[in-house]
Amino acid sequence: MKSIKYVVLLLFILFEAVGCGNKKEGKNKDGFTYEKTSDYSSKIDDSVDNVVLTGNDAMQFNKTEIRVKAGKKVILTLIHVGKMDKNVMGHNFVLLKQGTSLTAFGNKAATAPATEYIPKDASNDIIAHTKLIGGGETTVIEFDAPEVGEYDFLCSFPGHYAMMKGKFVVD
Repeated sequence: MKSIKYVVLLLFILFEAVGCGNKKEGKNKDGFTYEKTSDYSSKIDDSVDNVVLTGNDAMQFNKTEIRVKAGKKVILTLIHVGKMDKNVMGHNFVLLKQGTSLTAFGNKAATAPATEYIPKDASNDIIAHTKLIGGGETTVIEFDAPEVGEYDFLCSFPGHYAMMKGKFVVD
C-alpha cells in the first residue's frame, strides 16, 4: 500500500514537471535556451519540406532518393557525420537542372577547387547547392521545389559523384 502512494506521488510530480502540455523554457547541454512543449502540431509548417541528408567518410549519402512536393519551400540540412577535413573528404549537395549530365558536371566541378567545386559558369546547370563542409560540420539551404519531375543530385567534390548521387523527385 505504501508503494502505491509513492507511485501516485511520483506521477503527480511528473505531471507537474511536464505541465500537462504547458510550455516551459529550458536549456540544453550546450546552454542554448529552448522551448519545451507537448503540442508539437503547432511547430509543423505544411508549406515546407524539411530534408536531412548525411554524408560520411566512406563517400556515402544516407539517401539515394529525396521526395518533395511541388510548390513547397525545401529546407535541406546537410550533415557531414565523418571526421575528415573538407580538404580531404569534403561534401556538398548539388541539385542539377533536368537535362544536365551528372558525369559531365562532376568532371567539370573537379576543376573548380577555388569555388568549392561549383564551377563559376555552371549557374545554368544548378537549381541549388550547399557550401562544402568537412567532418562534424552542418550546412542548411532553402530553395523552392522545382516543377514536378525527377532531378539528379550529387556531391561535387572530385570523384565523389560516382557514389554520392541520387534522385530528387518532385511530386
